[in-house]
Amino acid sequence: MKTRLVACVVAVGLLTQLTACGSEYLPGIKWPEPPVVTPGEKDTDPPSDAMVLFDGTSKSAFDNADNWKVEDGVLIAGRGAIVTRESFGDCQLHIEWSAATPVRGRGQGRSNSGVYFASQSEGNGYEVQILDSYENPTYFDGQAGALYKQQPPMVNAMRPPGEWNSYDIIWTAPRFHSDGSLKSPAYMTVIHNGVLVQNHTELAGKTAWDSVPKYTAHPDRLPIRLQDHGNPVRFRNIWVRDYKKLEGEQVEEPRFR
Repeated sequence: MKTRLVACVVAVGLLTQLTACGSEYLPGIKWPEPPVVTPGEKDTDPPSDAMVLFDGTSKSAFDNADNWKVEDGVLIAGRGAIVTRESFGDCQLHIEWSAATPVRGRGQGRSNSGVYFASQSEGNGYEVQILDSYENPTYFDGQAGALYKQQPPMVNAMRPPGEWNSYDIIWTAPRFHSDGSLKSPAYMTVIHNGVLVQNHTELAGKTAWDSVPKYTAHPDRLPIRLQDHGNPVRFRNIWVRDYKKLEGEQVEEPRFR
């Protein structure tokens, strides 16, 4: 019986090794243990490390909320945007919202609102559009799930008016050098009713209705704002959690064993 040695050439960065097939690759990185987070009973429930912004009872997580009402466990948009008292950087936001019934208006005038990240003032920040886009034509980069005036959603995943929609948004804040120049842009991933509509989409700057997108330096952590566009919109089950990529330490050269 002949024995055949099968060799594999494996490239690891600048390291090229000749090793027997089936050898285990060891990257030489010492990783911290991922922290334990207990998920909610349902996928839409807040996990154990989340900050609950609205649980159906209190508006206390928001400023400027006097004109917004809480009725039957639902937060109803009123005059003026509301803004979180806490500031957030890279984070995961869950929010549920419902367009009005009976249907009122058309186009951009139908249950219009928005979720703004890194918001320093009314209408300022990076917006995921909220709009009743169910059988309601409008410009594509302004419909539900759009990064306003920058990127339409990949699909229209709206439910009919009166039914609840959910957004799960992954926000990666932009970073700036000390001189105010852009170091890395902002990104957003948006899942609308369980459907991926934005996949780590790069933003060209702050979103605006009447100006070209651009970046101006700001802190990594800023409040989240819910827009008042003069239309009836309902909200419930709003929570947010910070996230941070685990950083490992290279303690030895990559090798095989």
